[in-house]
Amino acid sequence: MSDHEKNIICFSCQPYPVWIWTPDDASEDDWERAYILAKENALLAGDHRFNMKYELAEYFISRAKKEGLAFSVTTNLYAYDCLAPIAPAVKTDGKLHLCTSDDLDELVDFFEMFRNAVGIDQESREQYRIQAEDGIRSGRVYFWENSSGKAVASCNWHPVNDMASIGLVYTREEERRKHYAEHLVYEVTMIAKAKGFTPMLYTDADYAASNACYEKIGYVLRGKLCTIAQHG
Repeated sequence: MSDHEKNIICFSCQPYPVWIWTPDDASEDDWERAYILAKENALLAGDHRFNMKYELAEYFISRAKKEGLAFSVTTNLYAYDCLAPIAPAVKTDGKLHLCTSDDLDELVDFFEMFRNAVGIDQESREQYRIQAEDGIRSGRVYFWENSSGKAVASCNWHPVNDMASIGLVYTREEERRKHYAEHLVYEVTMIAKAKGFTPMLYTDADYAASNACYEKIGYVLRGKLCTIAQHG
């Protein structure tokens, strides 16, 4: 759903959010067209979450209220990219491991742990298995294995035009504060950059520890977004 100039609305299926992009100089008329597009395509019925810039979110919340719909911000998001990666200053044990078919069951576990931790886009283990199989086939999903050979953290990336979207960043609870994720994301960032992509990622703006980790290895804040959802 796009005019390729002022509005892009992208949605695949539940449980994924609806993304709405508008340019920084979008007018109120542009925001209204985005709202009407969402309404005409039955996206305002209460089942969907929306990721968008704060200015558009404020408009959506106010506009929906006039129609008796109650939306509010549920998550604050930061958008980062990394033009100049910085090697981690603190050393850790272990090494990068490219996931293979032998890692399938454990990768499914990581998908489940990650989705449960963030509390969004939760699906069945069978769906996670399909995603894990796709990730292994792509050759772009990794573990960090500690010195004992245990998979302690996960990370993947996939190309989006000239960008490399970094995701699935998760460290087992009992293995945190050991700098595993910092080293893993740095190594994956370097792999994506070496292939000609600009690494980028979205984070929960309220998760300070995670954001500090990314900033230490060269990620720079480029934009602020939010998720809104209907309630009541």
